[in-house]
Amino acid sequence: MTVVSAQISATFKRVQTGSCPAEKWAPTPPERGLLHIWQCVGPTAQLHPERVLLPRPVLQAALGEHHGLLLTQGGIVYSFGELFWRDQRVPLSAPVLEVNLLGKMVVSVAAGGFHCGALTEQGAVYMWGENTAGQCGLTERGGTTSIAVSEPCPVSVVDNEVIPPAAVRVVDLALGREHSLALSAQSELWAWGSGCQLGLVTSTFPVWRPQKVEHLAGRHVMQVACGAYHSLALVLSLPPQNSNTHNPSENMEWGQSLQYSVTEREDSFTVDGGHYCPLGVELTEDTTDETSPRRRALGWRLHSGGRSRGCSPGSATGSLSEENTKEKNVLVGHTDPLTQTDGGPRSHLLSGWRSNKKSSLTHEVEFQNLLQKLSSHSLEMQPTSGPGDADSLSSYTSDESCVSSTPSTDLLSSSYKEDSPIKSQTNRPYSSSPVCLEDIGFYLETQIQTLQGKKSSSLSNIRQKGKAAGSRRCSLPGTPTGHTSGSPWRQQSGARRLSSGGHSQAAATEEDGHRLPFLNTEVWSWGRGSEGQLGHGDQLARLQPLCIKTLTAEEVIQVAAGSHHSLALTAHCQVYSWGSNMCGQLGHVNSPAMVPQQAKLSDGLRVWGVSAGQSHSVLVADGDCVQPVLLYCGQQQELVSVPSKKSPHIPRSSQRSPSRAESYAVRPTLLPFCMEMGYISSVCSGGQTCGVLADQNVMGFISALHELASRERQFYCWMNSVRRLLVSPLRNREKVCPSLGEPCSHLFFSLCESFVRLSTLIGRHSTSLTYFLQNAQGRDVTSLPLLTHIVHFMDIYKDYCSSVGDFQVMNGFQSLQKLSLECLGSQQIILSQLSVSDLSVSGDVDLVSLFYWPLQQLHHYNRVLLKLETCFDVLTTEYQSLHQGCTQYESLSLSLLRKKKEAEATFFFWKTHSGKITEVLRLPQRRVICESSSRSLTLQNAGRFSNHWFILFNDALVHTQGAIPSQNFFSTHHVYPLTCLWVKPVTDDSSGLYAIRVTCPEESFTVVASTPQEKNKWLRFLNQAVDQELGGGGQRSSSGLTAVSRTASYVFTAEGRFKDAQYTGGWLAGRVHGRGTMKWPDGRTYRGNFKNGLEDGYGECIIPNKVLNRPDSYQGHWRNGKIQGFGKYKYASGEVYEGCFADGQRHGYGMLSSGKLAKNSPSVFVGHWVHDKKTGYGVYDDISRGEKYMGQWLDEQRHGNAVVVTQYGVYYEGTFRDNKMSGPGLVVSEDDTALHGEFSDDWIINGKGVLALSNGDYLEGLFSGEWTTGLKVVGTYTKPVGEDPEIRDRNILLRLGQYRVPTDQKWVCVFDECWTRLGCDATRSGDGSTAWENIAVTISTARRHRRVRRPSTLWAG
Repeated sequence: MTVVSAQISATFKRVQTGSCPAEKWAPTPPERGLLHIWQCVGPTAQLHPERVLLPRPVLQAALGEHHGLLLTQGGIVYSFGELFWRDQRVPLSAPVLEVNLLGKMVVSVAAGGFHCGALTEQGAVYMWGENTAGQCGLTERGGTTSIAVSEPCPVSVVDNEVIPPAAVRVVDLALGREHSLALSAQSELWAWGSGCQLGLVTSTFPVWRPQKVEHLAGRHVMQVACGAYHSLALVLSLPPQNSNTHNPSENMEWGQSLQYSVTEREDSFTVDGGHYCPLGVELTEDTTDETSPRRRALGWRLHSGGRSRGCSPGSATGSLSEENTKEKNVLVGHTDPLTQTDGGPRSHLLSGWRSNKKSSLTHEVEFQNLLQKLSSHSLEMQPTSGPGDADSLSSYTSDESCVSSTPSTDLLSSSYKEDSPIKSQTNRPYSSSPVCLEDIGFYLETQIQTLQGKKSSSLSNIRQKGKAAGSRRCSLPGTPTGHTSGSPWRQQSGARRLSSGGHSQAAATEEDGHRLPFLNTEVWSWGRGSEGQLGHGDQLARLQPLCIKTLTAEEVIQVAAGSHHSLALTAHCQVYSWGSNMCGQLGHVNSPAMVPQQAKLSDGLRVWGVSAGQSHSVLVADGDCVQPVLLYCGQQQELVSVPSKKSPHIPRSSQRSPSRAESYAVRPTLLPFCMEMGYISSVCSGGQTCGVLADQNVMGFISALHELASRERQFYCWMNSVRRLLVSPLRNREKVCPSLGEPCSHLFFSLCESFVRLSTLIGRHSTSLTYFLQNAQGRDVTSLPLLTHIVHFMDIYKDYCSSVGDFQVMNGFQSLQKLSLECLGSQQIILSQLSVSDLSVSGDVDLVSLFYWPLQQLHHYNRVLLKLETCFDVLTTEYQSLHQGCTQYESLSLSLLRKKKEAEATFFFWKTHSGKITEVLRLPQRRVICESSSRSLTLQNAGRFSNHWFILFNDALVHTQGAIPSQNFFSTHHVYPLTCLWVKPVTDDSSGLYAIRVTCPEESFTVVASTPQEKNKWLRFLNQAVDQELGGGGQRSSSGLTAVSRTASYVFTAEGRFKDAQYTGGWLAGRVHGRGTMKWPDGRTYRGNFKNGLEDGYGECIIPNKVLNRPDSYQGHWRNGKIQGFGKYKYASGEVYEGCFADGQRHGYGMLSSGKLAKNSPSVFVGHWVHDKKTGYGVYDDISRGEKYMGQWLDEQRHGNAVVVTQYGVYYEGTFRDNKMSGPGLVVSEDDTALHGEFSDDWIINGKGVLALSNGDYLEGLFSGEWTTGLKVVGTYTKPVGEDPEIRDRNILLRLGQYRVPTDQKWVCVFDECWTRLGCDATRSGDGSTAWENIAVTISTARRHRRVRRPSTLWAG
């Protein structure tokens, strides 16, 4: 157990046993929203937090320099501290109510250096406090801009880029000393106030109206934080562009496992001799000489007692005598940095240090003592800072574009430049001991000399994150200067973001609750950088937001900003810190840190909340117990300093310069009193003050929530370590594929993908739980991700368990074990510490247990949800939701545990029966259920010396013949898929055998068990396996029949119509039955109804035609595997037949269209068909010849009486034989000329005949020739006169219709088909009700077929 862990346990024990001293406040009944506030520095040796007693629970606390805000339940806001804008000092024990905010439904508050902000439920912003730099926005009173806003006033955030301009709904606020930031519901950032920390492209300051930070436009900003003069933003990363990785699977979760490599050019720059403000805007003479409104407010800023508010942390103001002021100016090289080239300020700085070193520092002993003091775990220094600026010593560093803080030069001031730097110090208190200032100067000199030899623009420890620092870009948006003095108000330190508890982060990243928080984030920073608080590896200021490359892919979930340092919290509970470290507030001994570095945390501590103050940092962490603990690093206490002779009127409370004996906690240490506060939910800091919100454990509810979150964070840290130490190195190793082999390599990469997906889910879930605990306003248990995303959790866990089992079954872990030893090397010891089980015999890590360990988390979910369930009444919605989730996770845990056991049993089965022959049956997803190696099951009527071995897998039943299981040998084997396997017991006991009947699509057989118990066991296993394979639970299946009717896929192998065909569809007791699809290897496809193993009912079929390279297709009815009934057949040649079929042939009424287009085809036949031939009456329209034949047919030929009409107006009647017209016939033209005669060939007249003209004359004789080409006539021309009997006889010969087909012989097939469909055996003999039922069936069937027959790939040809 570590030192910190021991302290936690001991403190917790004292609290339980009552040995801890009683607190000053009386105990109160258990409740939520308990606020505790204490000063991180004070005159006493032991600090005790002060309990804030309010009638309502505190939802949020915000701390400024010397004031604070409290948000209680119901949206009520209180203020306390030094309220200079009202000339009030309000004690913490009696905070004052902000009356102007009553009824506004405030949901969040923020405290800046000396101003305040509140956010309402509707997204409106209210600001009050100091306004000299425009940080409270535009407030007009009497036509003049107010330098202070005494009461909360609304600030309009308006988007003028849209038409009409629209009000912006704000969801988060962050305030600094002279600037304010607002995060909109659209994840855009708005800023107002003064200074380069705004991130705006403007030359006019102050900025009175909120303006959008255009540099972050289009990016998803998740959280913002404000330091004194710098800003931080947590931004969602963009998807990677054209990222090539070793394995494509690494791109599954973008931004999670992908390491960016960005190499950018470090642009060199030069500075001219002009004057530039920190925003890079050139100052005119008028601007330079202008008196700042903050100068005018200086008298108002001093109270009647003569108390000064102190100086900027950038100005090394403090208790220095006036005669020491000149010495300090020389000490830091007080020259104009803008008149020098790059590196110039450093040389002057060093010369200043060399010219003013005390002789005591030249001795070797004192030099060693100085180094020891600067690098020790607990530093003891005597800084010379101004009142309230304990961390101002950290500002004595150089800057290439801005000379670091000098006594007369305030680097962290606003863009306003006062008349004289020396004049601004006349009313400031001074000290008489500059010893520590020289110590720090000498230390910085040696540090600068070391860094100059490295030829790096970074002034930080460049060894930290070597690769990331190499890809860091050096952005120089401007060349700000440090020669501007600001308001005295701004000379107080400390600024904090809106909600250090993390309320806004959860709201921003949840995206209306539809998704879990993202982990692929980036940290952007801008503003002053003299202390390295921007994290870009230099001390340059940034006018616009710039991404901190070293934090890319670190999964940052929260940022916090102190006065001159910054913190970033990652999802795996690590804290990165950078910036000023003169009081050890960074949590490590490197001072200062220009790039993010990890804080030094004790083992077993997992940080999940951070806050930063003036010269300290406070962390909330998980320890050995469920109750959270507080960690602190930075200035701890101060002793009373000797008052300055020049300012005896300054009250001691305002003099915060630490003495030389002051101590600092460099490494985060435990605050023992934290265990007495209850369950901490969030922490906040501001100035030298710390605050904690805590809850008392009511019915175990709070402890259950913290247990769930703590266990999940611990689990993610474990998964992240395994991923970093084992999964990623093995996945990126080149030898992994040759070592594992082809099948195992694919399974290994699949396992890595599943592990990454599960790890990402756990990380996002743990982050969501952290936000859930920190959000005191929205702790609705029904919104827990475990309940709202339960389907996603179950899918991820199932996929992961399957991936681990598949890899284990294929013996992948044995090969991976050897590879891990080669790959990890010395890290094998670290990995062994993460192992959750005993080491193997050889002392190596058991990889199987390691990868199976995440499944244990499901049992934890079930247990914690059960605890939460007991806190609610059974009739409440919360209870029902928790009970349902608890049941589902318990069921999933048991199910995955069974799968784990099945995989282990299968692995040992293949290990026992290893061999080349059995390897053909080894598949990743296949699991062994049982086998008959002990002759417990054999084939009925098997020979005495024959060997039969049955193996039941989760997907198939394998029957091997000639098998010798002990020797792993068999001659043949058959695999029967369980999806198409029917099992039933044989109930006939006359034989005395314990038989089981097994039915398959192509064969059936009977197996005999050795005992009744074996029979029942095999029946149970078979039915459960079949039920499981078909998608059922597989646990409630009895020993009887299972799913006689089912839907499954099968490939036929035996000889027959379905050989090598693949069928997908319905089955009934081993036969295809119902609707399904059958596909043959040659391209034939049938989709439709089956009955008793054959096509029966409506179906669609495609038959390929290799000659024409186009398929035939049929849509219609089938019976007994053949086309029968009405249907439509499309031939590859272009012909289309629509009509009746019988036994696969055209039979009955039908229409055949020839040609490409059905409506304009060259020919159409409508008539009767017999055995696929035209026979009977039919109409043939030959469009290409312009003829229509209406008559009798026989075997595809025109035969019998018929009528022919041509396109030229010629009408033929006669008798056809062998497809030709012969014998007597009649020809009529369109002018009523008619000829009756003998036809000898098709349309050729040869013989006697009578020709009647249209005028009544006629010609009788011998005719020869064709009607259309000309006739030869030998006969008599007669002109009739009067009534002649011969005329009547001739008219009878010329009468139309004498050779046509009789009416009762036409369309007989149509009527027969109609009577058949009506259910009548013969014409007019049937039941009327039956006929109407058949009509209804026909109509409904046609509608169903019309819906089914939609455009699909089946008819693409």
